[in-house]
Amino acid sequence: MPLSMMHGMGPAMRNLRTDRSVVDNRIDRSTLRRVFGFAAPHRRLISVFLVLTVIDAGLVVVTPLLVQRIVDHGILRQDGRLVTLLALAMAATAVLDALLTVGNGYLSSRIGEGLIFDLRTQVFAHVQRQSLAFFTRTQTGALVSRLNNDVLGAQRAFTSTLSQTVSNVISVVVVGIAMLALSWQITLLCLALFPLLWLASRWVSSRLVGLTRLQMDSNADMGNVMTERFNVGGAMLLKLFGRRSEEDDHFSAKAAAVRDLGVRIALTTRVFAAAMLLVPALATALVYGVGGQLAISGALTVGTVLALATLLLRLLGPLQGLSNVRIDVMTALVSFERVFEV
Repeated sequence: MPLSMMHGMGPAMRNLRTDRSVVDNRIDRSTLRRVFGFAAPHRRLISVFLVLTVIDAGLVVVTPLLVQRIVDHGILRQDGRLVTLLALAMAATAVLDALLTVGNGYLSSRIGEGLIFDLRTQVFAHVQRQSLAFFTRTQTGALVSRLNNDVLGAQRAFTSTLSQTVSNVISVVVVGIAMLALSWQITLLCLALFPLLWLASRWVSSRLVGLTRLQMDSNADMGNVMTERFNVGGAMLLKLFGRRSEEDDHFSAKAAAVRDLGVRIALTTRVFAAAMLLVPALATALVYGVGGQLAISGALTVGTVLALATLLLRLLGPLQGLSNVRIDVMTALVSFERVFEV
């Protein structure tokens, strides 16, 4: 997709830190159309990548179900041959999962690096065609930051974010069906806890998108100061006017903004991480408590309780990922927006 399609790129880039419309507004739909335009040349690789991701996600229930069979039909019935066969099946599943992981990693790197190449070359060519007035209005450090750093953020939209979202959706569906088949009562009790994840995600995403925008711009501002000062022209101006202390204070203010935003983002994500740890702990206690009582009464087998506990662990990761997907998508789209503003 030619860079000429990107609206408003001729004027100098806006200061995102002071432009509240950029901080507060949602992602424009035109941004999504441009993103899909960049993905079009890689659609074949993306299709294969998604197919492998779906297969890999489906394997998540195999091992827990094999554990159930090993305990109930192998160990408790003292059937050594069955235990050996099921253990070999578990090993084969692990090997297949490892191969799929390697394949997905290769395709992910091909897609991601290809996207970076397309973005960088088109942005570079676009900037080269600008008038001299563009370069007098645009800060060199901010421009280089977007070409280097924000492009990497955009890459994540088609590698980690895309694959994790598809994998998490498939895993939740497959694991949920397996847990319902084993014990719908325990499954529904566990699922009743998961709205806590959604509430935590809503709170974090509302704060983190704006903070991420500010952090990107603050890093660009700090990088621009270094770029403008760490050259012959900047050194000559400093020697000529003798404003070293003022320049030190100016850079210190930029660095302090980066520091403060980093602390705010870290605190916000820590609160979210605490909720992510609390819900799994409560759900695991619920499985062993209720499942153990049902096993004692004979309503469930020991292998079923172990399988439910294992499946729960396999379910929590995808659910946490899905509760966080809006944050990941918005962060990646912020990077795309910043690149498109060049």
